[in-house]
Formats: sequence, structure tokens, C-alpha cells
Amino acid sequence: MKEFLATIQTNFETFVGDAVAILWSQPMIYFCLGVGLLFSILTRFLQVRHFKEMIKLMMEGKSSKAGVSSFQALAIALSGRVGTGNIAGTATAIGFGGPGAVFWMWMIAFIGASSAFIESALAQVYKVKQDGEYRGGPAYYIEKGIGWKWYGIIFAVSALAAMALLMPGIQSNSIAAGLENAFNVSPAVTGIFLVIILAAIIFGGVKRIANVAQYVVPFMAIGYVLVSLIIVAFHVPQIPEVLSLIFRSAFSFDSAFGGIVGSAIMWGVKRGIYSNEAGQGTGAHPAAAAEVSHPAKQGLVQAFSVYIDTWLVCTATAFMILFTGMYNVQNEADGKFIVENVPGVEAGTAFTQEAIESVLPGFGSGFVAVSLFFFAFTTIMAYYYIAETNIAYLMRGRNNRIPMFLLKIVLLGTTYYGAVKTADLAWALGDLGLGVMVWLNLIAILILAKPALAVLKDYEEQKKAGLDPVFDSTKLGIKNAEYWEGGYKESKGDQVEKVS
Repeated sequence: MKEFLATIQTNFETFVGDAVAILWSQPMIYFCLGVGLLFSILTRFLQVRHFKEMIKLMMEGKSSKAGVSSFQALAIALSGRVGTGNIAGTATAIGFGGPGAVFWMWMIAFIGASSAFIESALAQVYKVKQDGEYRGGPAYYIEKGIGWKWYGIIFAVSALAAMALLMPGIQSNSIAAGLENAFNVSPAVTGIFLVIILAAIIFGGVKRIANVAQYVVPFMAIGYVLVSLIIVAFHVPQIPEVLSLIFRSAFSFDSAFGGIVGSAIMWGVKRGIYSNEAGQGTGAHPAAAAEVSHPAKQGLVQAFSVYIDTWLVCTATAFMILFTGMYNVQNEADGKFIVENVPGVEAGTAFTQEAIESVLPGFGSGFVAVSLFFFAFTTIMAYYYIAETNIAYLMRGRNNRIPMFLLKIVLLGTTYYGAVKTADLAWALGDLGLGVMVWLNLIAILILAKPALAVLKDYEEQKKAGLDPVFDSTKLGIKNAEYWEGGYKESKGDQVEKVS
């Protein structure tokens, strides 16, 4: 029986590995880069032109009975974006792609910000008021914008599988590993603890998730970046050399890393997308829940969230590792080490721990473990919200109480299971879930580029006229955007007011 189960597990791992290899093959990498670049050109690089506007909009707006504030929507989205990928993912990218992978993470964030705008604006355009709450996301804009209900169902099922089954394990596994290494806490104990506090939050609904996220996310991000600045402060003379190394390695100009430039691009893009989720469609779900007068407002806020995730948090990890030199780089082609500064240390969280320990002895392991806990736990919260939204899509017009309850139980179960299973399988399953969602969503937003660009143009014209932009889908000829027909309707308690 043991041999039979071992065979099944081996075959399953082989299947997952083969699927991941296809989903993250070179065509996928270039497709991701190409879509982001195309949207950057079509929007005339809004991520540069509207940078100040992004920051301003982030703090505007209030929550309503049906929706959350712009900042709360940003916090939920950042809960999903800022997770294990920022610590372990960035370290893994360096471990297999070299320092040059950091540049490609920056690049996918820069061009990905335009993709984040497109998907988030679309989520707002085609959102609905369902069971007293705003709901929206790729499944909704695929059905209402393209008219392909079958494709919307495929995305919803894929997102549900990814968010509830495949990806929570990466987050809980990283939490458990970090706490075990730092404080010798059993993974089983960690798993039980995670389940208890997660249950207390997700059974409270989107409002409780938003309230937790808006306080925890800024606290954890600021604290992490501050520690990285302390590390860099101890290595100020090395700043020119480290930056030069990143750029040289990214373009095959460095003698040591020139032979793995392909791996630098692949790992930088893959881990960059895993971290900032631009184009994946996940950020579009909380974007739809925001109470705003124009879809472009939340589109710009979500574009900025990509910068926060990668340019701040991922860069913090990369700088701690590179400035201290606490990393290895392994050539995947032959398994040989190009650089082996920390022998016996596997690529991942341990790089970051070693980096902090080298400057602040006795602090690194504990700090990284606590950071991972906050980063990964809030990500699981966001996963639940995204999964819940797709359940709501699939169950429209029917009683969804039982499916919602079962979703909570399943997600709590996979969270516990992830805490006690192997990390390799956890990451493989996460890459599988992410890859499917990215492919499905990128195709959809390419098809829906026209209405998204019309939204941006309308916003810019109203701003130029000195107005606070208010959206009316009827004036723009955008069909099936029922919420916006006749102009924005501001939710005030149980009443709805039209704003002209």
C-alpha cells in the first residue's frame, strides 16, 4: 500500500512539474512582458504620467454599506500581493537567476502597472451589486464585457481552485518553516494557530478582512523596509557596485552571470508576477469592491500597489541579500554553483535570514519569521476574499450559504495541510495555479482593451476640464455596465444617490 501511495505521489508531482514547465515556458514569459509593454504604450505610460495622481487617489474616498474605501481596497489587494513571494520568492529568483533577476522583477512591475490599471478599471466598469455588496473581477468582466459566459466560468473555477486549494499552502508552509527555524515551533502547532485566527477573520466577511488589512499591511510593509534600510546603511560604499552588478547581470555583461541571462529573465518575470500579481486578475477582485465615482480612480490606485509590492518590499529583500552577499546562485542547466557564498543554505527565506543575521546577530531568524507570518497570513486572507467572489459569481441567483461555508472549511484545511507538507510541492502547486490564472486573464484583458482605454480617456478629459471625474457608461457606449448606466450612484446606507 505504501508503495502504491508513493507511486501516486510521484506521478502527481511529475504531472504538476510538467504542467508548470508548460505554463511558465519562454512563450509565457514573453507574452507577459509583451502584454504589459503593449498596455504601457496604449496608455502612454500612465504609470509615469499619473504617478502623483495615484498617490492622491489612494487616500481619497470613504467606504459605504456596499463597498470599501479606496485605501481599504488597496490594502486588500496588497494583502494578496505582499506575501511569501516578497521574501522567499525574491531570494529564489536570485538563487536561480542571479542578481540580474532583480532588474527583471523591477521591469515586470513597471510595465505590469499598466496591466494592473486595465484589469482593475474593467473590474469597476463591470461590477455588480450582489447580496448588498459590490462584486467584480475577471469572471464578471469576461462574461459582461466579452459575452463569453463559458470563459467566465472557466476563470472562476480556475481562480477558486488556485485560491482555495493550490496557493494557500505556499503561504502557510513558509510561515511554519520560518517559525520552526526561528523559535522551534512545530509546523502542526503553527497550522492549528493559523486556522483559528484565520477562521475568526474570514467568518466576519469582507468588512472584517478590509479592517484587518488596512492596519496590518502598512505596519508590516513599513517595518520590513526600515530594517532593509538599516542593512543598506551598514554597506553604503557598496551601493554603486551592487546596482552595477544587478544591471550587468540582467544583460549578460557580467562574466560570472552572463551564461544565465535567460534564467535571470525567466525567474525575474515569474517571481515578479507571483509577487505583484499584475495581470493575474487577483487585484481586480478587491478593486471592484471600492466605492469610487469613476473606474479609473481605482485602476490608478491598483497600479500604484504594484510599485509598493515590488519596488519597495521586493527590493528591500533583494538589497538585504545582495549588499551582505548572503546568497548562492545555481545554474539549473547543470546544477553547478556559479556563486556559493553560503554553502549548504537553500535558496529562499534562509538567504534573507542570513543577510539580517550578518548585520544584526540574533535578530534575523526571528524578524524574518515574524515578517513572513504577517506577509503570508494577510495573503491567505486575500485569497479567501478572491475565492469568495468567484463563488458568488458561480452561484448568482441561488442560495450560496452552503458553498460559502464549504469554501471556508476547504481553505482552512489547505492552510493547515500546507503548513505540514514539503515546500517544493507547495511552490509547484502555487506556480500551477498562478500560471492558469495569468493565461486566462491576460487573454481577456487584451480583448477588453478598448473599453478600458475609453475609461482612461474619459477620466483624463474630465480632469483636464477641472472636474472630479464621474463615470457614465451610457455616454461612452459601454454595454452591460448596468451599475454605471445613467451615471455614478453613490451608496449611502440603504439609499442610492445619483451623482451627475
